[in-house]
Amino acid sequence: MELMYWWILPVGILAGAAVAWWFLRRDKDCRHRAVAHTDRLTALPEYRDALRRHRRLLAVMAGSAAVLLLAALAAAARPVSATVTTPAEHSRDIMLCLDTSASMASADAAIVGVFQDLAREFDGERIGLMMFDSSAAQVFPLTDDYQLVAEQLARARNAFEGGPGDAAFFAGTGVAPGSSLIGDGLASCSQGFPGPDDGSRSRSLVLATDNFISGNPIFTLAEAAALARDKGIRIHALNPADFDYGDKPGQEGATLRAAAESTGGAYYPVDSPAAVGSIVREVQRTEAAARQGAPQRVVTDESAWPLGLALLAGLVLVGLAWRVDR
Repeated sequence: MELMYWWILPVGILAGAAVAWWFLRRDKDCRHRAVAHTDRLTALPEYRDALRRHRRLLAVMAGSAAVLLLAALAAAARPVSATVTTPAEHSRDIMLCLDTSASMASADAAIVGVFQDLAREFDGERIGLMMFDSSAAQVFPLTDDYQLVAEQLARARNAFEGGPGDAAFFAGTGVAPGSSLIGDGLASCSQGFPGPDDGSRSRSLVLATDNFISGNPIFTLAEAAALARDKGIRIHALNPADFDYGDKPGQEGATLRAAAESTGGAYYPVDSPAAVGSIVREVQRTEAAARQGAPQRVVTDESAWPLGLALLAGLVLVGLAWRVDR
């Protein structure tokens, strides 16, 4: 704890001592009128008891006044406590990039469901959703309008689970020939981040795909990953069909892992839709840890205790003054 205006204490104590000295000298110099035969009164036991009580009250009053003065000076000097904290940084952009091929429906529904819960805890993060098959379609752009996010994620989850009434939800994802053109889908999702990376917000992309391509994409997966890396985007790939055999390069899972890790992200094989929740939350924790704010010195006012002490001393002083007056 420290005092912001420490010099108030010595100045106030000196001023209080000067005033007390002046009053004592003034009382000493006052002339008292002589009264005959007062020794008969002062010799009485009752008088002596009353005088002792009176002096004790005056002593306690003087102590209370001193405490009141010191507490008031301490409050005026403004005691504060300083701590250094490293706040979590909430300036993050998160893009969900979901492969809508039939083999991905249950994983996509699980991912959307987890982000439905996470979005309720967001404060400053922006989230967007794009999906792709042979072509990409944007469901909603990066936004911190969490009411819109909740509505659209609920609609997406219903569509991925095969719910009625949302047959048009996947419109725009099958315009081009082929299916699961992963490189084109990832490139389109990367373009959902506005402009070049200026360092003000972290960028993460949650890519859900099994990386089974059917067709001729414009971008290969490696080219799309390079495009994301150039924009400062970390790819976190979730693969619910990690069927690679051995450690040979060029397999679907190995290629997807290499693409994700080349951007500073990570690769997660998904054993079951139930495992998606823990994986996504791990991604969130990793991103939050990677994006810590600058250390800040937090100064907290600690004036409550001297003000409380001054109030207590003042009440005692008033009560004793009333008692002495009686």
